[in-house]
Amino acid sequence: MMAQAKKGDRVTINFIGKLEDGSIIDSTYPSAEEDCDCDEHAAHDCNDSDCCQDSGPFELVIGEESFYILIEEALIGMQPGEKKTVTISPDDAFGENDPENVFSVPRNEFPDEIEPVVGMGLEVTGEDDDLYMVTVVEVTDEQISLDTNHPLAGETLHYEFELVEIC
Repeated sequence: MMAQAKKGDRVTINFIGKLEDGSIIDSTYPSAEEDCDCDEHAAHDCNDSDCCQDSGPFELVIGEESFYILIEEALIGMQPGEKKTVTISPDDAFGENDPENVFSVPRNEFPDEIEPVVGMGLEVTGEDDDLYMVTVVEVTDEQISLDTNHPLAGETLHYEFELVEIC
């Protein structure tokens, strides 16, 4: 009998992540990279779970919660070569889109060297001196509206993955 993945195992997986509309947001497959809209997410805290991967298998330790927990749990009991699909609700991914996370800054307080454009990702320093990633959502002559929600907040994610190897 082939080995089965268990909690604590270091494994490699290939995956493709999609939104409800079928657009690819994340993939380890080289053929999917050209379809992946990574730029939309590149300005945000890009860890392995929210940006397109370099092609090639992704390595993780099951149970360390370095990837989506539902995928790590689904890997338990799988054998190399086996494939599964997992649907991840917003609550288990990036949360719901919260309108309270949108705020406006007077245009004259915005740095002159930055020409804000809707969709642009920026890093801003909060009152607590922590860095926050924001997306420009509206630009007028008087103000600039910024959104601190993750770009995938409110999205249901669909991941198809294959256990490549138990290391």
